[in-house]
Amino acid sequence: MYVHKIYFFYTMIADNFNYSVSIDCVIFGYDTTDLKVLLIKRGEEPYLNHWALPGDLINPKESIDQSVIRVLKELTGLSKVYMEQVKTFGDVGRHPLGRVFTVAYYSLLKISDYELNPSSFAVEAKWHSVKRIGELAFDHNKIFATCKEKLVESIKRKPIGFELLPKEFTLTELQNLYETLLQEPFDKRNFRKKINSMKLLIDTGKLQKSVSHRPAKLYRFDNNKYDTLKKGGFNFEI
Repeated sequence: MYVHKIYFFYTMIADNFNYSVSIDCVIFGYDTTDLKVLLIKRGEEPYLNHWALPGDLINPKESIDQSVIRVLKELTGLSKVYMEQVKTFGDVGRHPLGRVFTVAYYSLLKISDYELNPSSFAVEAKWHSVKRIGELAFDHNKIFATCKEKLVESIKRKPIGFELLPKEFTLTELQNLYETLLQEPFDKRNFRKKINSMKLLIDTGKLQKSVSHRPAKLYRFDNNKYDTLKKGGFNFEI
């Protein structure tokens, strides 16, 4: 009886160590007109020639954070991207070759600031509109949807714009940013009322130049107020 229990115990341990852990990166990008997500075309099985989120197994001797940096760099060429951990996915059967848990990370960046250079098993890396991503490999549609919800929640709680807008911008550009990222239109008057109530902007006293329409005022962010709101948060509901 005792030997049987010992055998069962070690068998259970052996089975539990037959799992793998991977990283999947959901990189959202803003290009002034659309919200996009970065996908790679897989050059190997499983899911050969399918579009997928940039992701790969964690090496045994690296931390999760180190793995995120390596995987993103190898598959897309991107580096120095701030990534935030979202959730671990571990449904049985999510990977056709065995039991694989994956840790999902996400980020939001300005597309024009980065250049793609895919390598390893990624034969292509391309920005896709979040409205038209199609069917992805593995359970990546589920991971994408979860991270998109996380992005929307974050935008409604923290200010955005420093990394996505030019140093000086119009209120129309700021509204377009929020409408694009949140995927919903806002009433112009209500949006500006909300923004003004946050006391986040400074009027530069300048106007747009070289535009075919009536030039609009240019604003910039109040650095101190921006940092305060980013730390303390707020409720962006219009």
